[in-house]
Order: sequence, then structure tokens, then C-alpha cells
Amino acid sequence: MRFLVIAVGQRMPGWVDTAVEEYVRRMPRTLRTELKEVRPEARTAGRTAEQCMAAEAERIETALPRDCQRVVLDEQGRPCTTVALARMVERWQVEARDIAFLIGGADGLDPRLKAAAHATMRLSDLTLPHGLARVLLVEQLYRAVTILAGHPYHRE
Repeated sequence: MRFLVIAVGQRMPGWVDTAVEEYVRRMPRTLRTELKEVRPEARTAGRTAEQCMAAEAERIETALPRDCQRVVLDEQGRPCTTVALARMVERWQVEARDIAFLIGGADGLDPRLKAAAHATMRLSDLTLPHGLARVLLVEQLYRAVTILAGHPYHRE
């Protein structure tokens, strides 16, 4: 089983890459975590947001492994506590399927990707820059794993 973060956007600030790499490095070998960046569609004159999201959706579909569970990160998604995320991780470990977290581009994710998701969650009620969303997600995945392992990283 592995966690995949499929994120639209490239060339994030160095601090984003450094932080993501740190939490990926900390994850146990049994829960490999990978970031796959998807090239954003150019927002040029004459292109609608829907056209751009559809093009990005095709690239996301190409990056997804077969038979993975899809979790869409969206501002309209279900709120999730860290402990609830730990319980989801526990369930996913039993199912032993890859879990792909989808982070959209400037306009979000194509509605078809949202409709095909196994779950939709939001990281915060606040609007987050895409790079920060990546960092927050991988840190919370790491935190969830430490909760399940009884590690003192997470203190209630």
C-alpha cells in the first residue's frame, strides 16, 4: 500500500519541496508516500476554466494507478479531524489498496474527478495555497500513522 499525492502544479517554492520530502522520509516503509506533480493547463485567452480543468483531469487520470482509492481534496469536502484520518488510514491498511489524494489546480478539480472519488475531504475551512495544502496533507498523514503506532508525535 502507498499514499500518492497527485497535485496539479509544478515548481513549488523550495520550502514546500523540503517540507514534503521531510514527511515522506519519515513515513514507514510499509506506507510509501509519493508526490506526483501534474502540469497545469495554461490559462490563455479563449480557454474556459472548465476546459482547463478537463485537460488537467486527463493528466491526473494518467498519473493514477489502476484500482486505487481516490480521495479528492476540495473546499466543499467533508471536514476531517486528525484522529478520524488515523481511523481511515487504519481501514485503508486493511484494504491494502493504494490511496491517491487529488489536489486540483487554480480552478479546482474537474467535476468528473470529484464524482469518481471514493471520498471528498477538506483540510481546512481556510483557503490554502496549493503548496501549503501539500505540506499539510503529508504532515497529517504522518501524524495519523504515528497515532496508530502509539508514537508520541501527536499529543492530545
